[in-house]
Amino acid sequence: MMKKAIFPGTFDPFTIGHASLVRRGLAIVDEIVISIGVNDTKQSYFPLEKRIDMIRSLYKNESRVSVTSYDCLTVDFAKEVDADFILRGIRSVNDFEYEKTIADMNRKISGIETVVLFTEPEYTHISSTIVRQLMRFNHDISDFVPEGINIDIND
Repeated sequence: MMKKAIFPGTFDPFTIGHASLVRRGLAIVDEIVISIGVNDTKQSYFPLEKRIDMIRSLYKNESRVSVTSYDCLTVDFAKEVDADFILRGIRSVNDFEYEKTIADMNRKISGIETVVLFTEPEYTHISSTIVRQLMRFNHDISDFVPEGINIDIND
């Protein structure tokens, strides 16, 4: 039986930490839907369509990865695409507390399990927030985003 996971986030931008989680997640599940949540409370650096295009181009040769967006509860979207799991990454103890609370609530209201992967140590310092800050001040971000992702900081 095929196992599918969604990997939700804003991915603004998609980092090497995110790519690591997708790579490692594909060892556990057969398919991953990278799911860009529309969050009206967050000010995005890149428009939604640009984020979708950047990530799709990165995985254009990986048939087990798809990219889409959603504008509902994550568990409702997971059910909509027939996902068996929600894939999440944890960088720190603070992430753990937050993700555990959300995972417990998601399981309670939907029955969908969350699969948590701990971030590889070399990526724990990387976050989209920090990468956006570097972009705002025109710093090189090539060490923090996957090779092959087309990020033009002038966009």
